[in-house]
Amino acid sequence: MSASSAGRPGAASGLDATTGGPEGDPQLRRAGAERAAGLRRLAVDTLDGNWEHDHTVPSRTLYPHQWSWDSAFIAVGLAHVRPDRAWRELRTLFAAQWADGRVPHIVFNPALRVGSYFPGPEFWDSARADGAPAGATSGIVQPPVHAPAAWLTHRRAPSEASVRALRWLYPRLVAQQRYLTGRRDVGGAGLACLVHPWESGLDNSPAWDAPMAAVPADAAVMRAYRRHDTAHADAAHRPTDLDYAQYVAIVASYREGRYGDDGLAGRHPFLVECPLLNAALGVAEHALARIAAVVGADPGPHRDRAARITATLVDRLYDPTTGTFHPRDLRTDRLIPARTVLGLMPLILPDLPARQVRAVLTEACSPRFGLASRMDRPLPTHDRTAPDFEPLRYWRGPSWLNTSWLLWRGLLAHRRPELAAGLRESMLGLVARSGCHEYFHPDTGAGLGSPAFSWTASLALDALAEG
Repeated sequence: MSASSAGRPGAASGLDATTGGPEGDPQLRRAGAERAAGLRRLAVDTLDGNWEHDHTVPSRTLYPHQWSWDSAFIAVGLAHVRPDRAWRELRTLFAAQWADGRVPHIVFNPALRVGSYFPGPEFWDSARADGAPAGATSGIVQPPVHAPAAWLTHRRAPSEASVRALRWLYPRLVAQQRYLTGRRDVGGAGLACLVHPWESGLDNSPAWDAPMAAVPADAAVMRAYRRHDTAHADAAHRPTDLDYAQYVAIVASYREGRYGDDGLAGRHPFLVECPLLNAALGVAEHALARIAAVVGADPGPHRDRAARITATLVDRLYDPTTGTFHPRDLRTDRLIPARTVLGLMPLILPDLPARQVRAVLTEACSPRFGLASRMDRPLPTHDRTAPDFEPLRYWRGPSWLNTSWLLWRGLLAHRRPELAAGLRESMLGLVARSGCHEYFHPDTGAGLGSPAFSWTASLALDALAEG
């Protein structure tokens, strides 16, 4: 490994025979194997350290409960080392599913003291909502990445137990899809709608600045609450108090209606069709078709729905002028101009048309995101050439392993092996240098947020397994 590449966080790092040096060099192969083994130990230790009796917390400090899409990503990695825990992770989450099919974005641990996390169960007050489970949860959702996670978990460790787990999960996954494509189709075109930025998973992304500008909120609102996150992370790296005041206002609007989805178009302040949410919706149908074949159900309807979702996503959210995907603000019926990593996420759809595949790859390989077969810097979550790019603040620039992993999976699906290898090397290089951090500086690769983050560990395990 050259001196110049050793200092670059996203450069080839000798993790294995595919990530540095001539394949015939035994010394490099040995060094790569040792580093890969070290990364595997670090990832497994992180997941073991964050395991609760029936689920994994994202972080012992920042996130002490169970989070929806975290659990899906975590299951993907656990399938390589603790498949029984992977299934338990998903079962625990779906045991908290609401009667209407929604899977809440937080399932609260009743053993934790009141006030240990904001916004906690007393803030959400889900018990007053029709169809809520007996245990305390939030009232919103996150991207439906669970069906692909279940399929990957089964594929990694197929067994009679995994088939039984799929049989239990299948109707619940179908109900999740039905909720999103039915009750959340506020625009009436066939796409699911976000009712809160938190539902995207990219909480304070610049993609939400325009629709959030119409949400009235006073930063003084936050004086009534005690934020938990800034006690464990630098406030300069987190959403602002004004952001949180707006988040609270949106939840209050939804909570006042007991989290009902009827009439959202006439009363709710934040309604956005998101490329990631809907790409995940389409990929879930593809995964459900495979699961259906295993459990004895008909895969045909899932394939049909997947095709419709992809076609509608292209029709509604692709902008041929910019050559990328954008969220649509249903309040104005306009595409949001910010160019964020959300625009790259439809590449996870295996049936994305060739024209859009080429356009997304052009966007990803541009100076805005820097995807390459050999990456000098990690993939950012926002256009690094934009004036509002912030390298430290959460989803406004920093690199996250989950969005990189999703894009990597999309590159594999569309047979772009060189780009996939470059992104994989960048991802593993971040963990090798900085550990299993929540997210990373998009220029230096320094670790930011929680230092022992579960989905970083889990997705690193999955990337290692593809070496």
